[in-house]
Amino acid sequence: MYFLFNWFLKITAFIPRLFILRFKVYYENKKLQGRRIKGKAVVVSNHRSIYDFALMLFLFWTRTLRCVIGEVIFARNALLTWFLRALGGIKVERGSHDFAFVGKCCKVLEKGGVVEIYPEARLNVTDEELLDFKPSAIYIALEGNAPIIPVYTNGQYFKKKPAEVIIGTPIDVNALYDDSLSDKDNIHAITEFVKEKIRGLKYELERQQQEKEGK
Repeated sequence: MYFLFNWFLKITAFIPRLFILRFKVYYENKKLQGRRIKGKAVVVSNHRSIYDFALMLFLFWTRTLRCVIGEVIFARNALLTWFLRALGGIKVERGSHDFAFVGKCCKVLEKGGVVEIYPEARLNVTDEELLDFKPSAIYIALEGNAPIIPVYTNGQYFKKKPAEVIIGTPIDVNALYDDSLSDKDNIHAITEFVKEKIRGLKYELERQQQEKEGK
């Protein structure tokens, strides 16, 4: 059902998307990671707009991304709840200690699927580059033995200029795990590593923009 509904939405919204949700894609290294995702993966991005989800839907066109979504969005109305479930959204109760969503995400990865998660856990409407990252994405990637694909977007949708997004090279979280450290320290260290990676993508995006303008 998720696969069919995603493709129905992508096909029917393709032309309107070209005019309404315009975006330009940059790459840290396109040879290592482009818009095509091979095999299982966890896509991790900063969160500047509620339309980030729509961006990801079309950014990684060939795959069905199962997005981790907060309970507040699910509870807005019955129609939205149905829509999110039809797309394969995975609900997380952020105010509780229920980590059932981690198991659901791992099952997606076991089947070779792709999970999408925003570790800031809420919209970043501050002047800060990035909010603190929650460790859920790291737990999921480690348990599911899947690489993390980092993404940074400026979240500037519906402007005269297209929104800009950059796709980073995959992160092998298992290779970052240090057996000399505790699980807690490892999770913290890897979470910070991923955060800094996405912060670095912001600067890489700016560098490529300046390089393009200088030509």
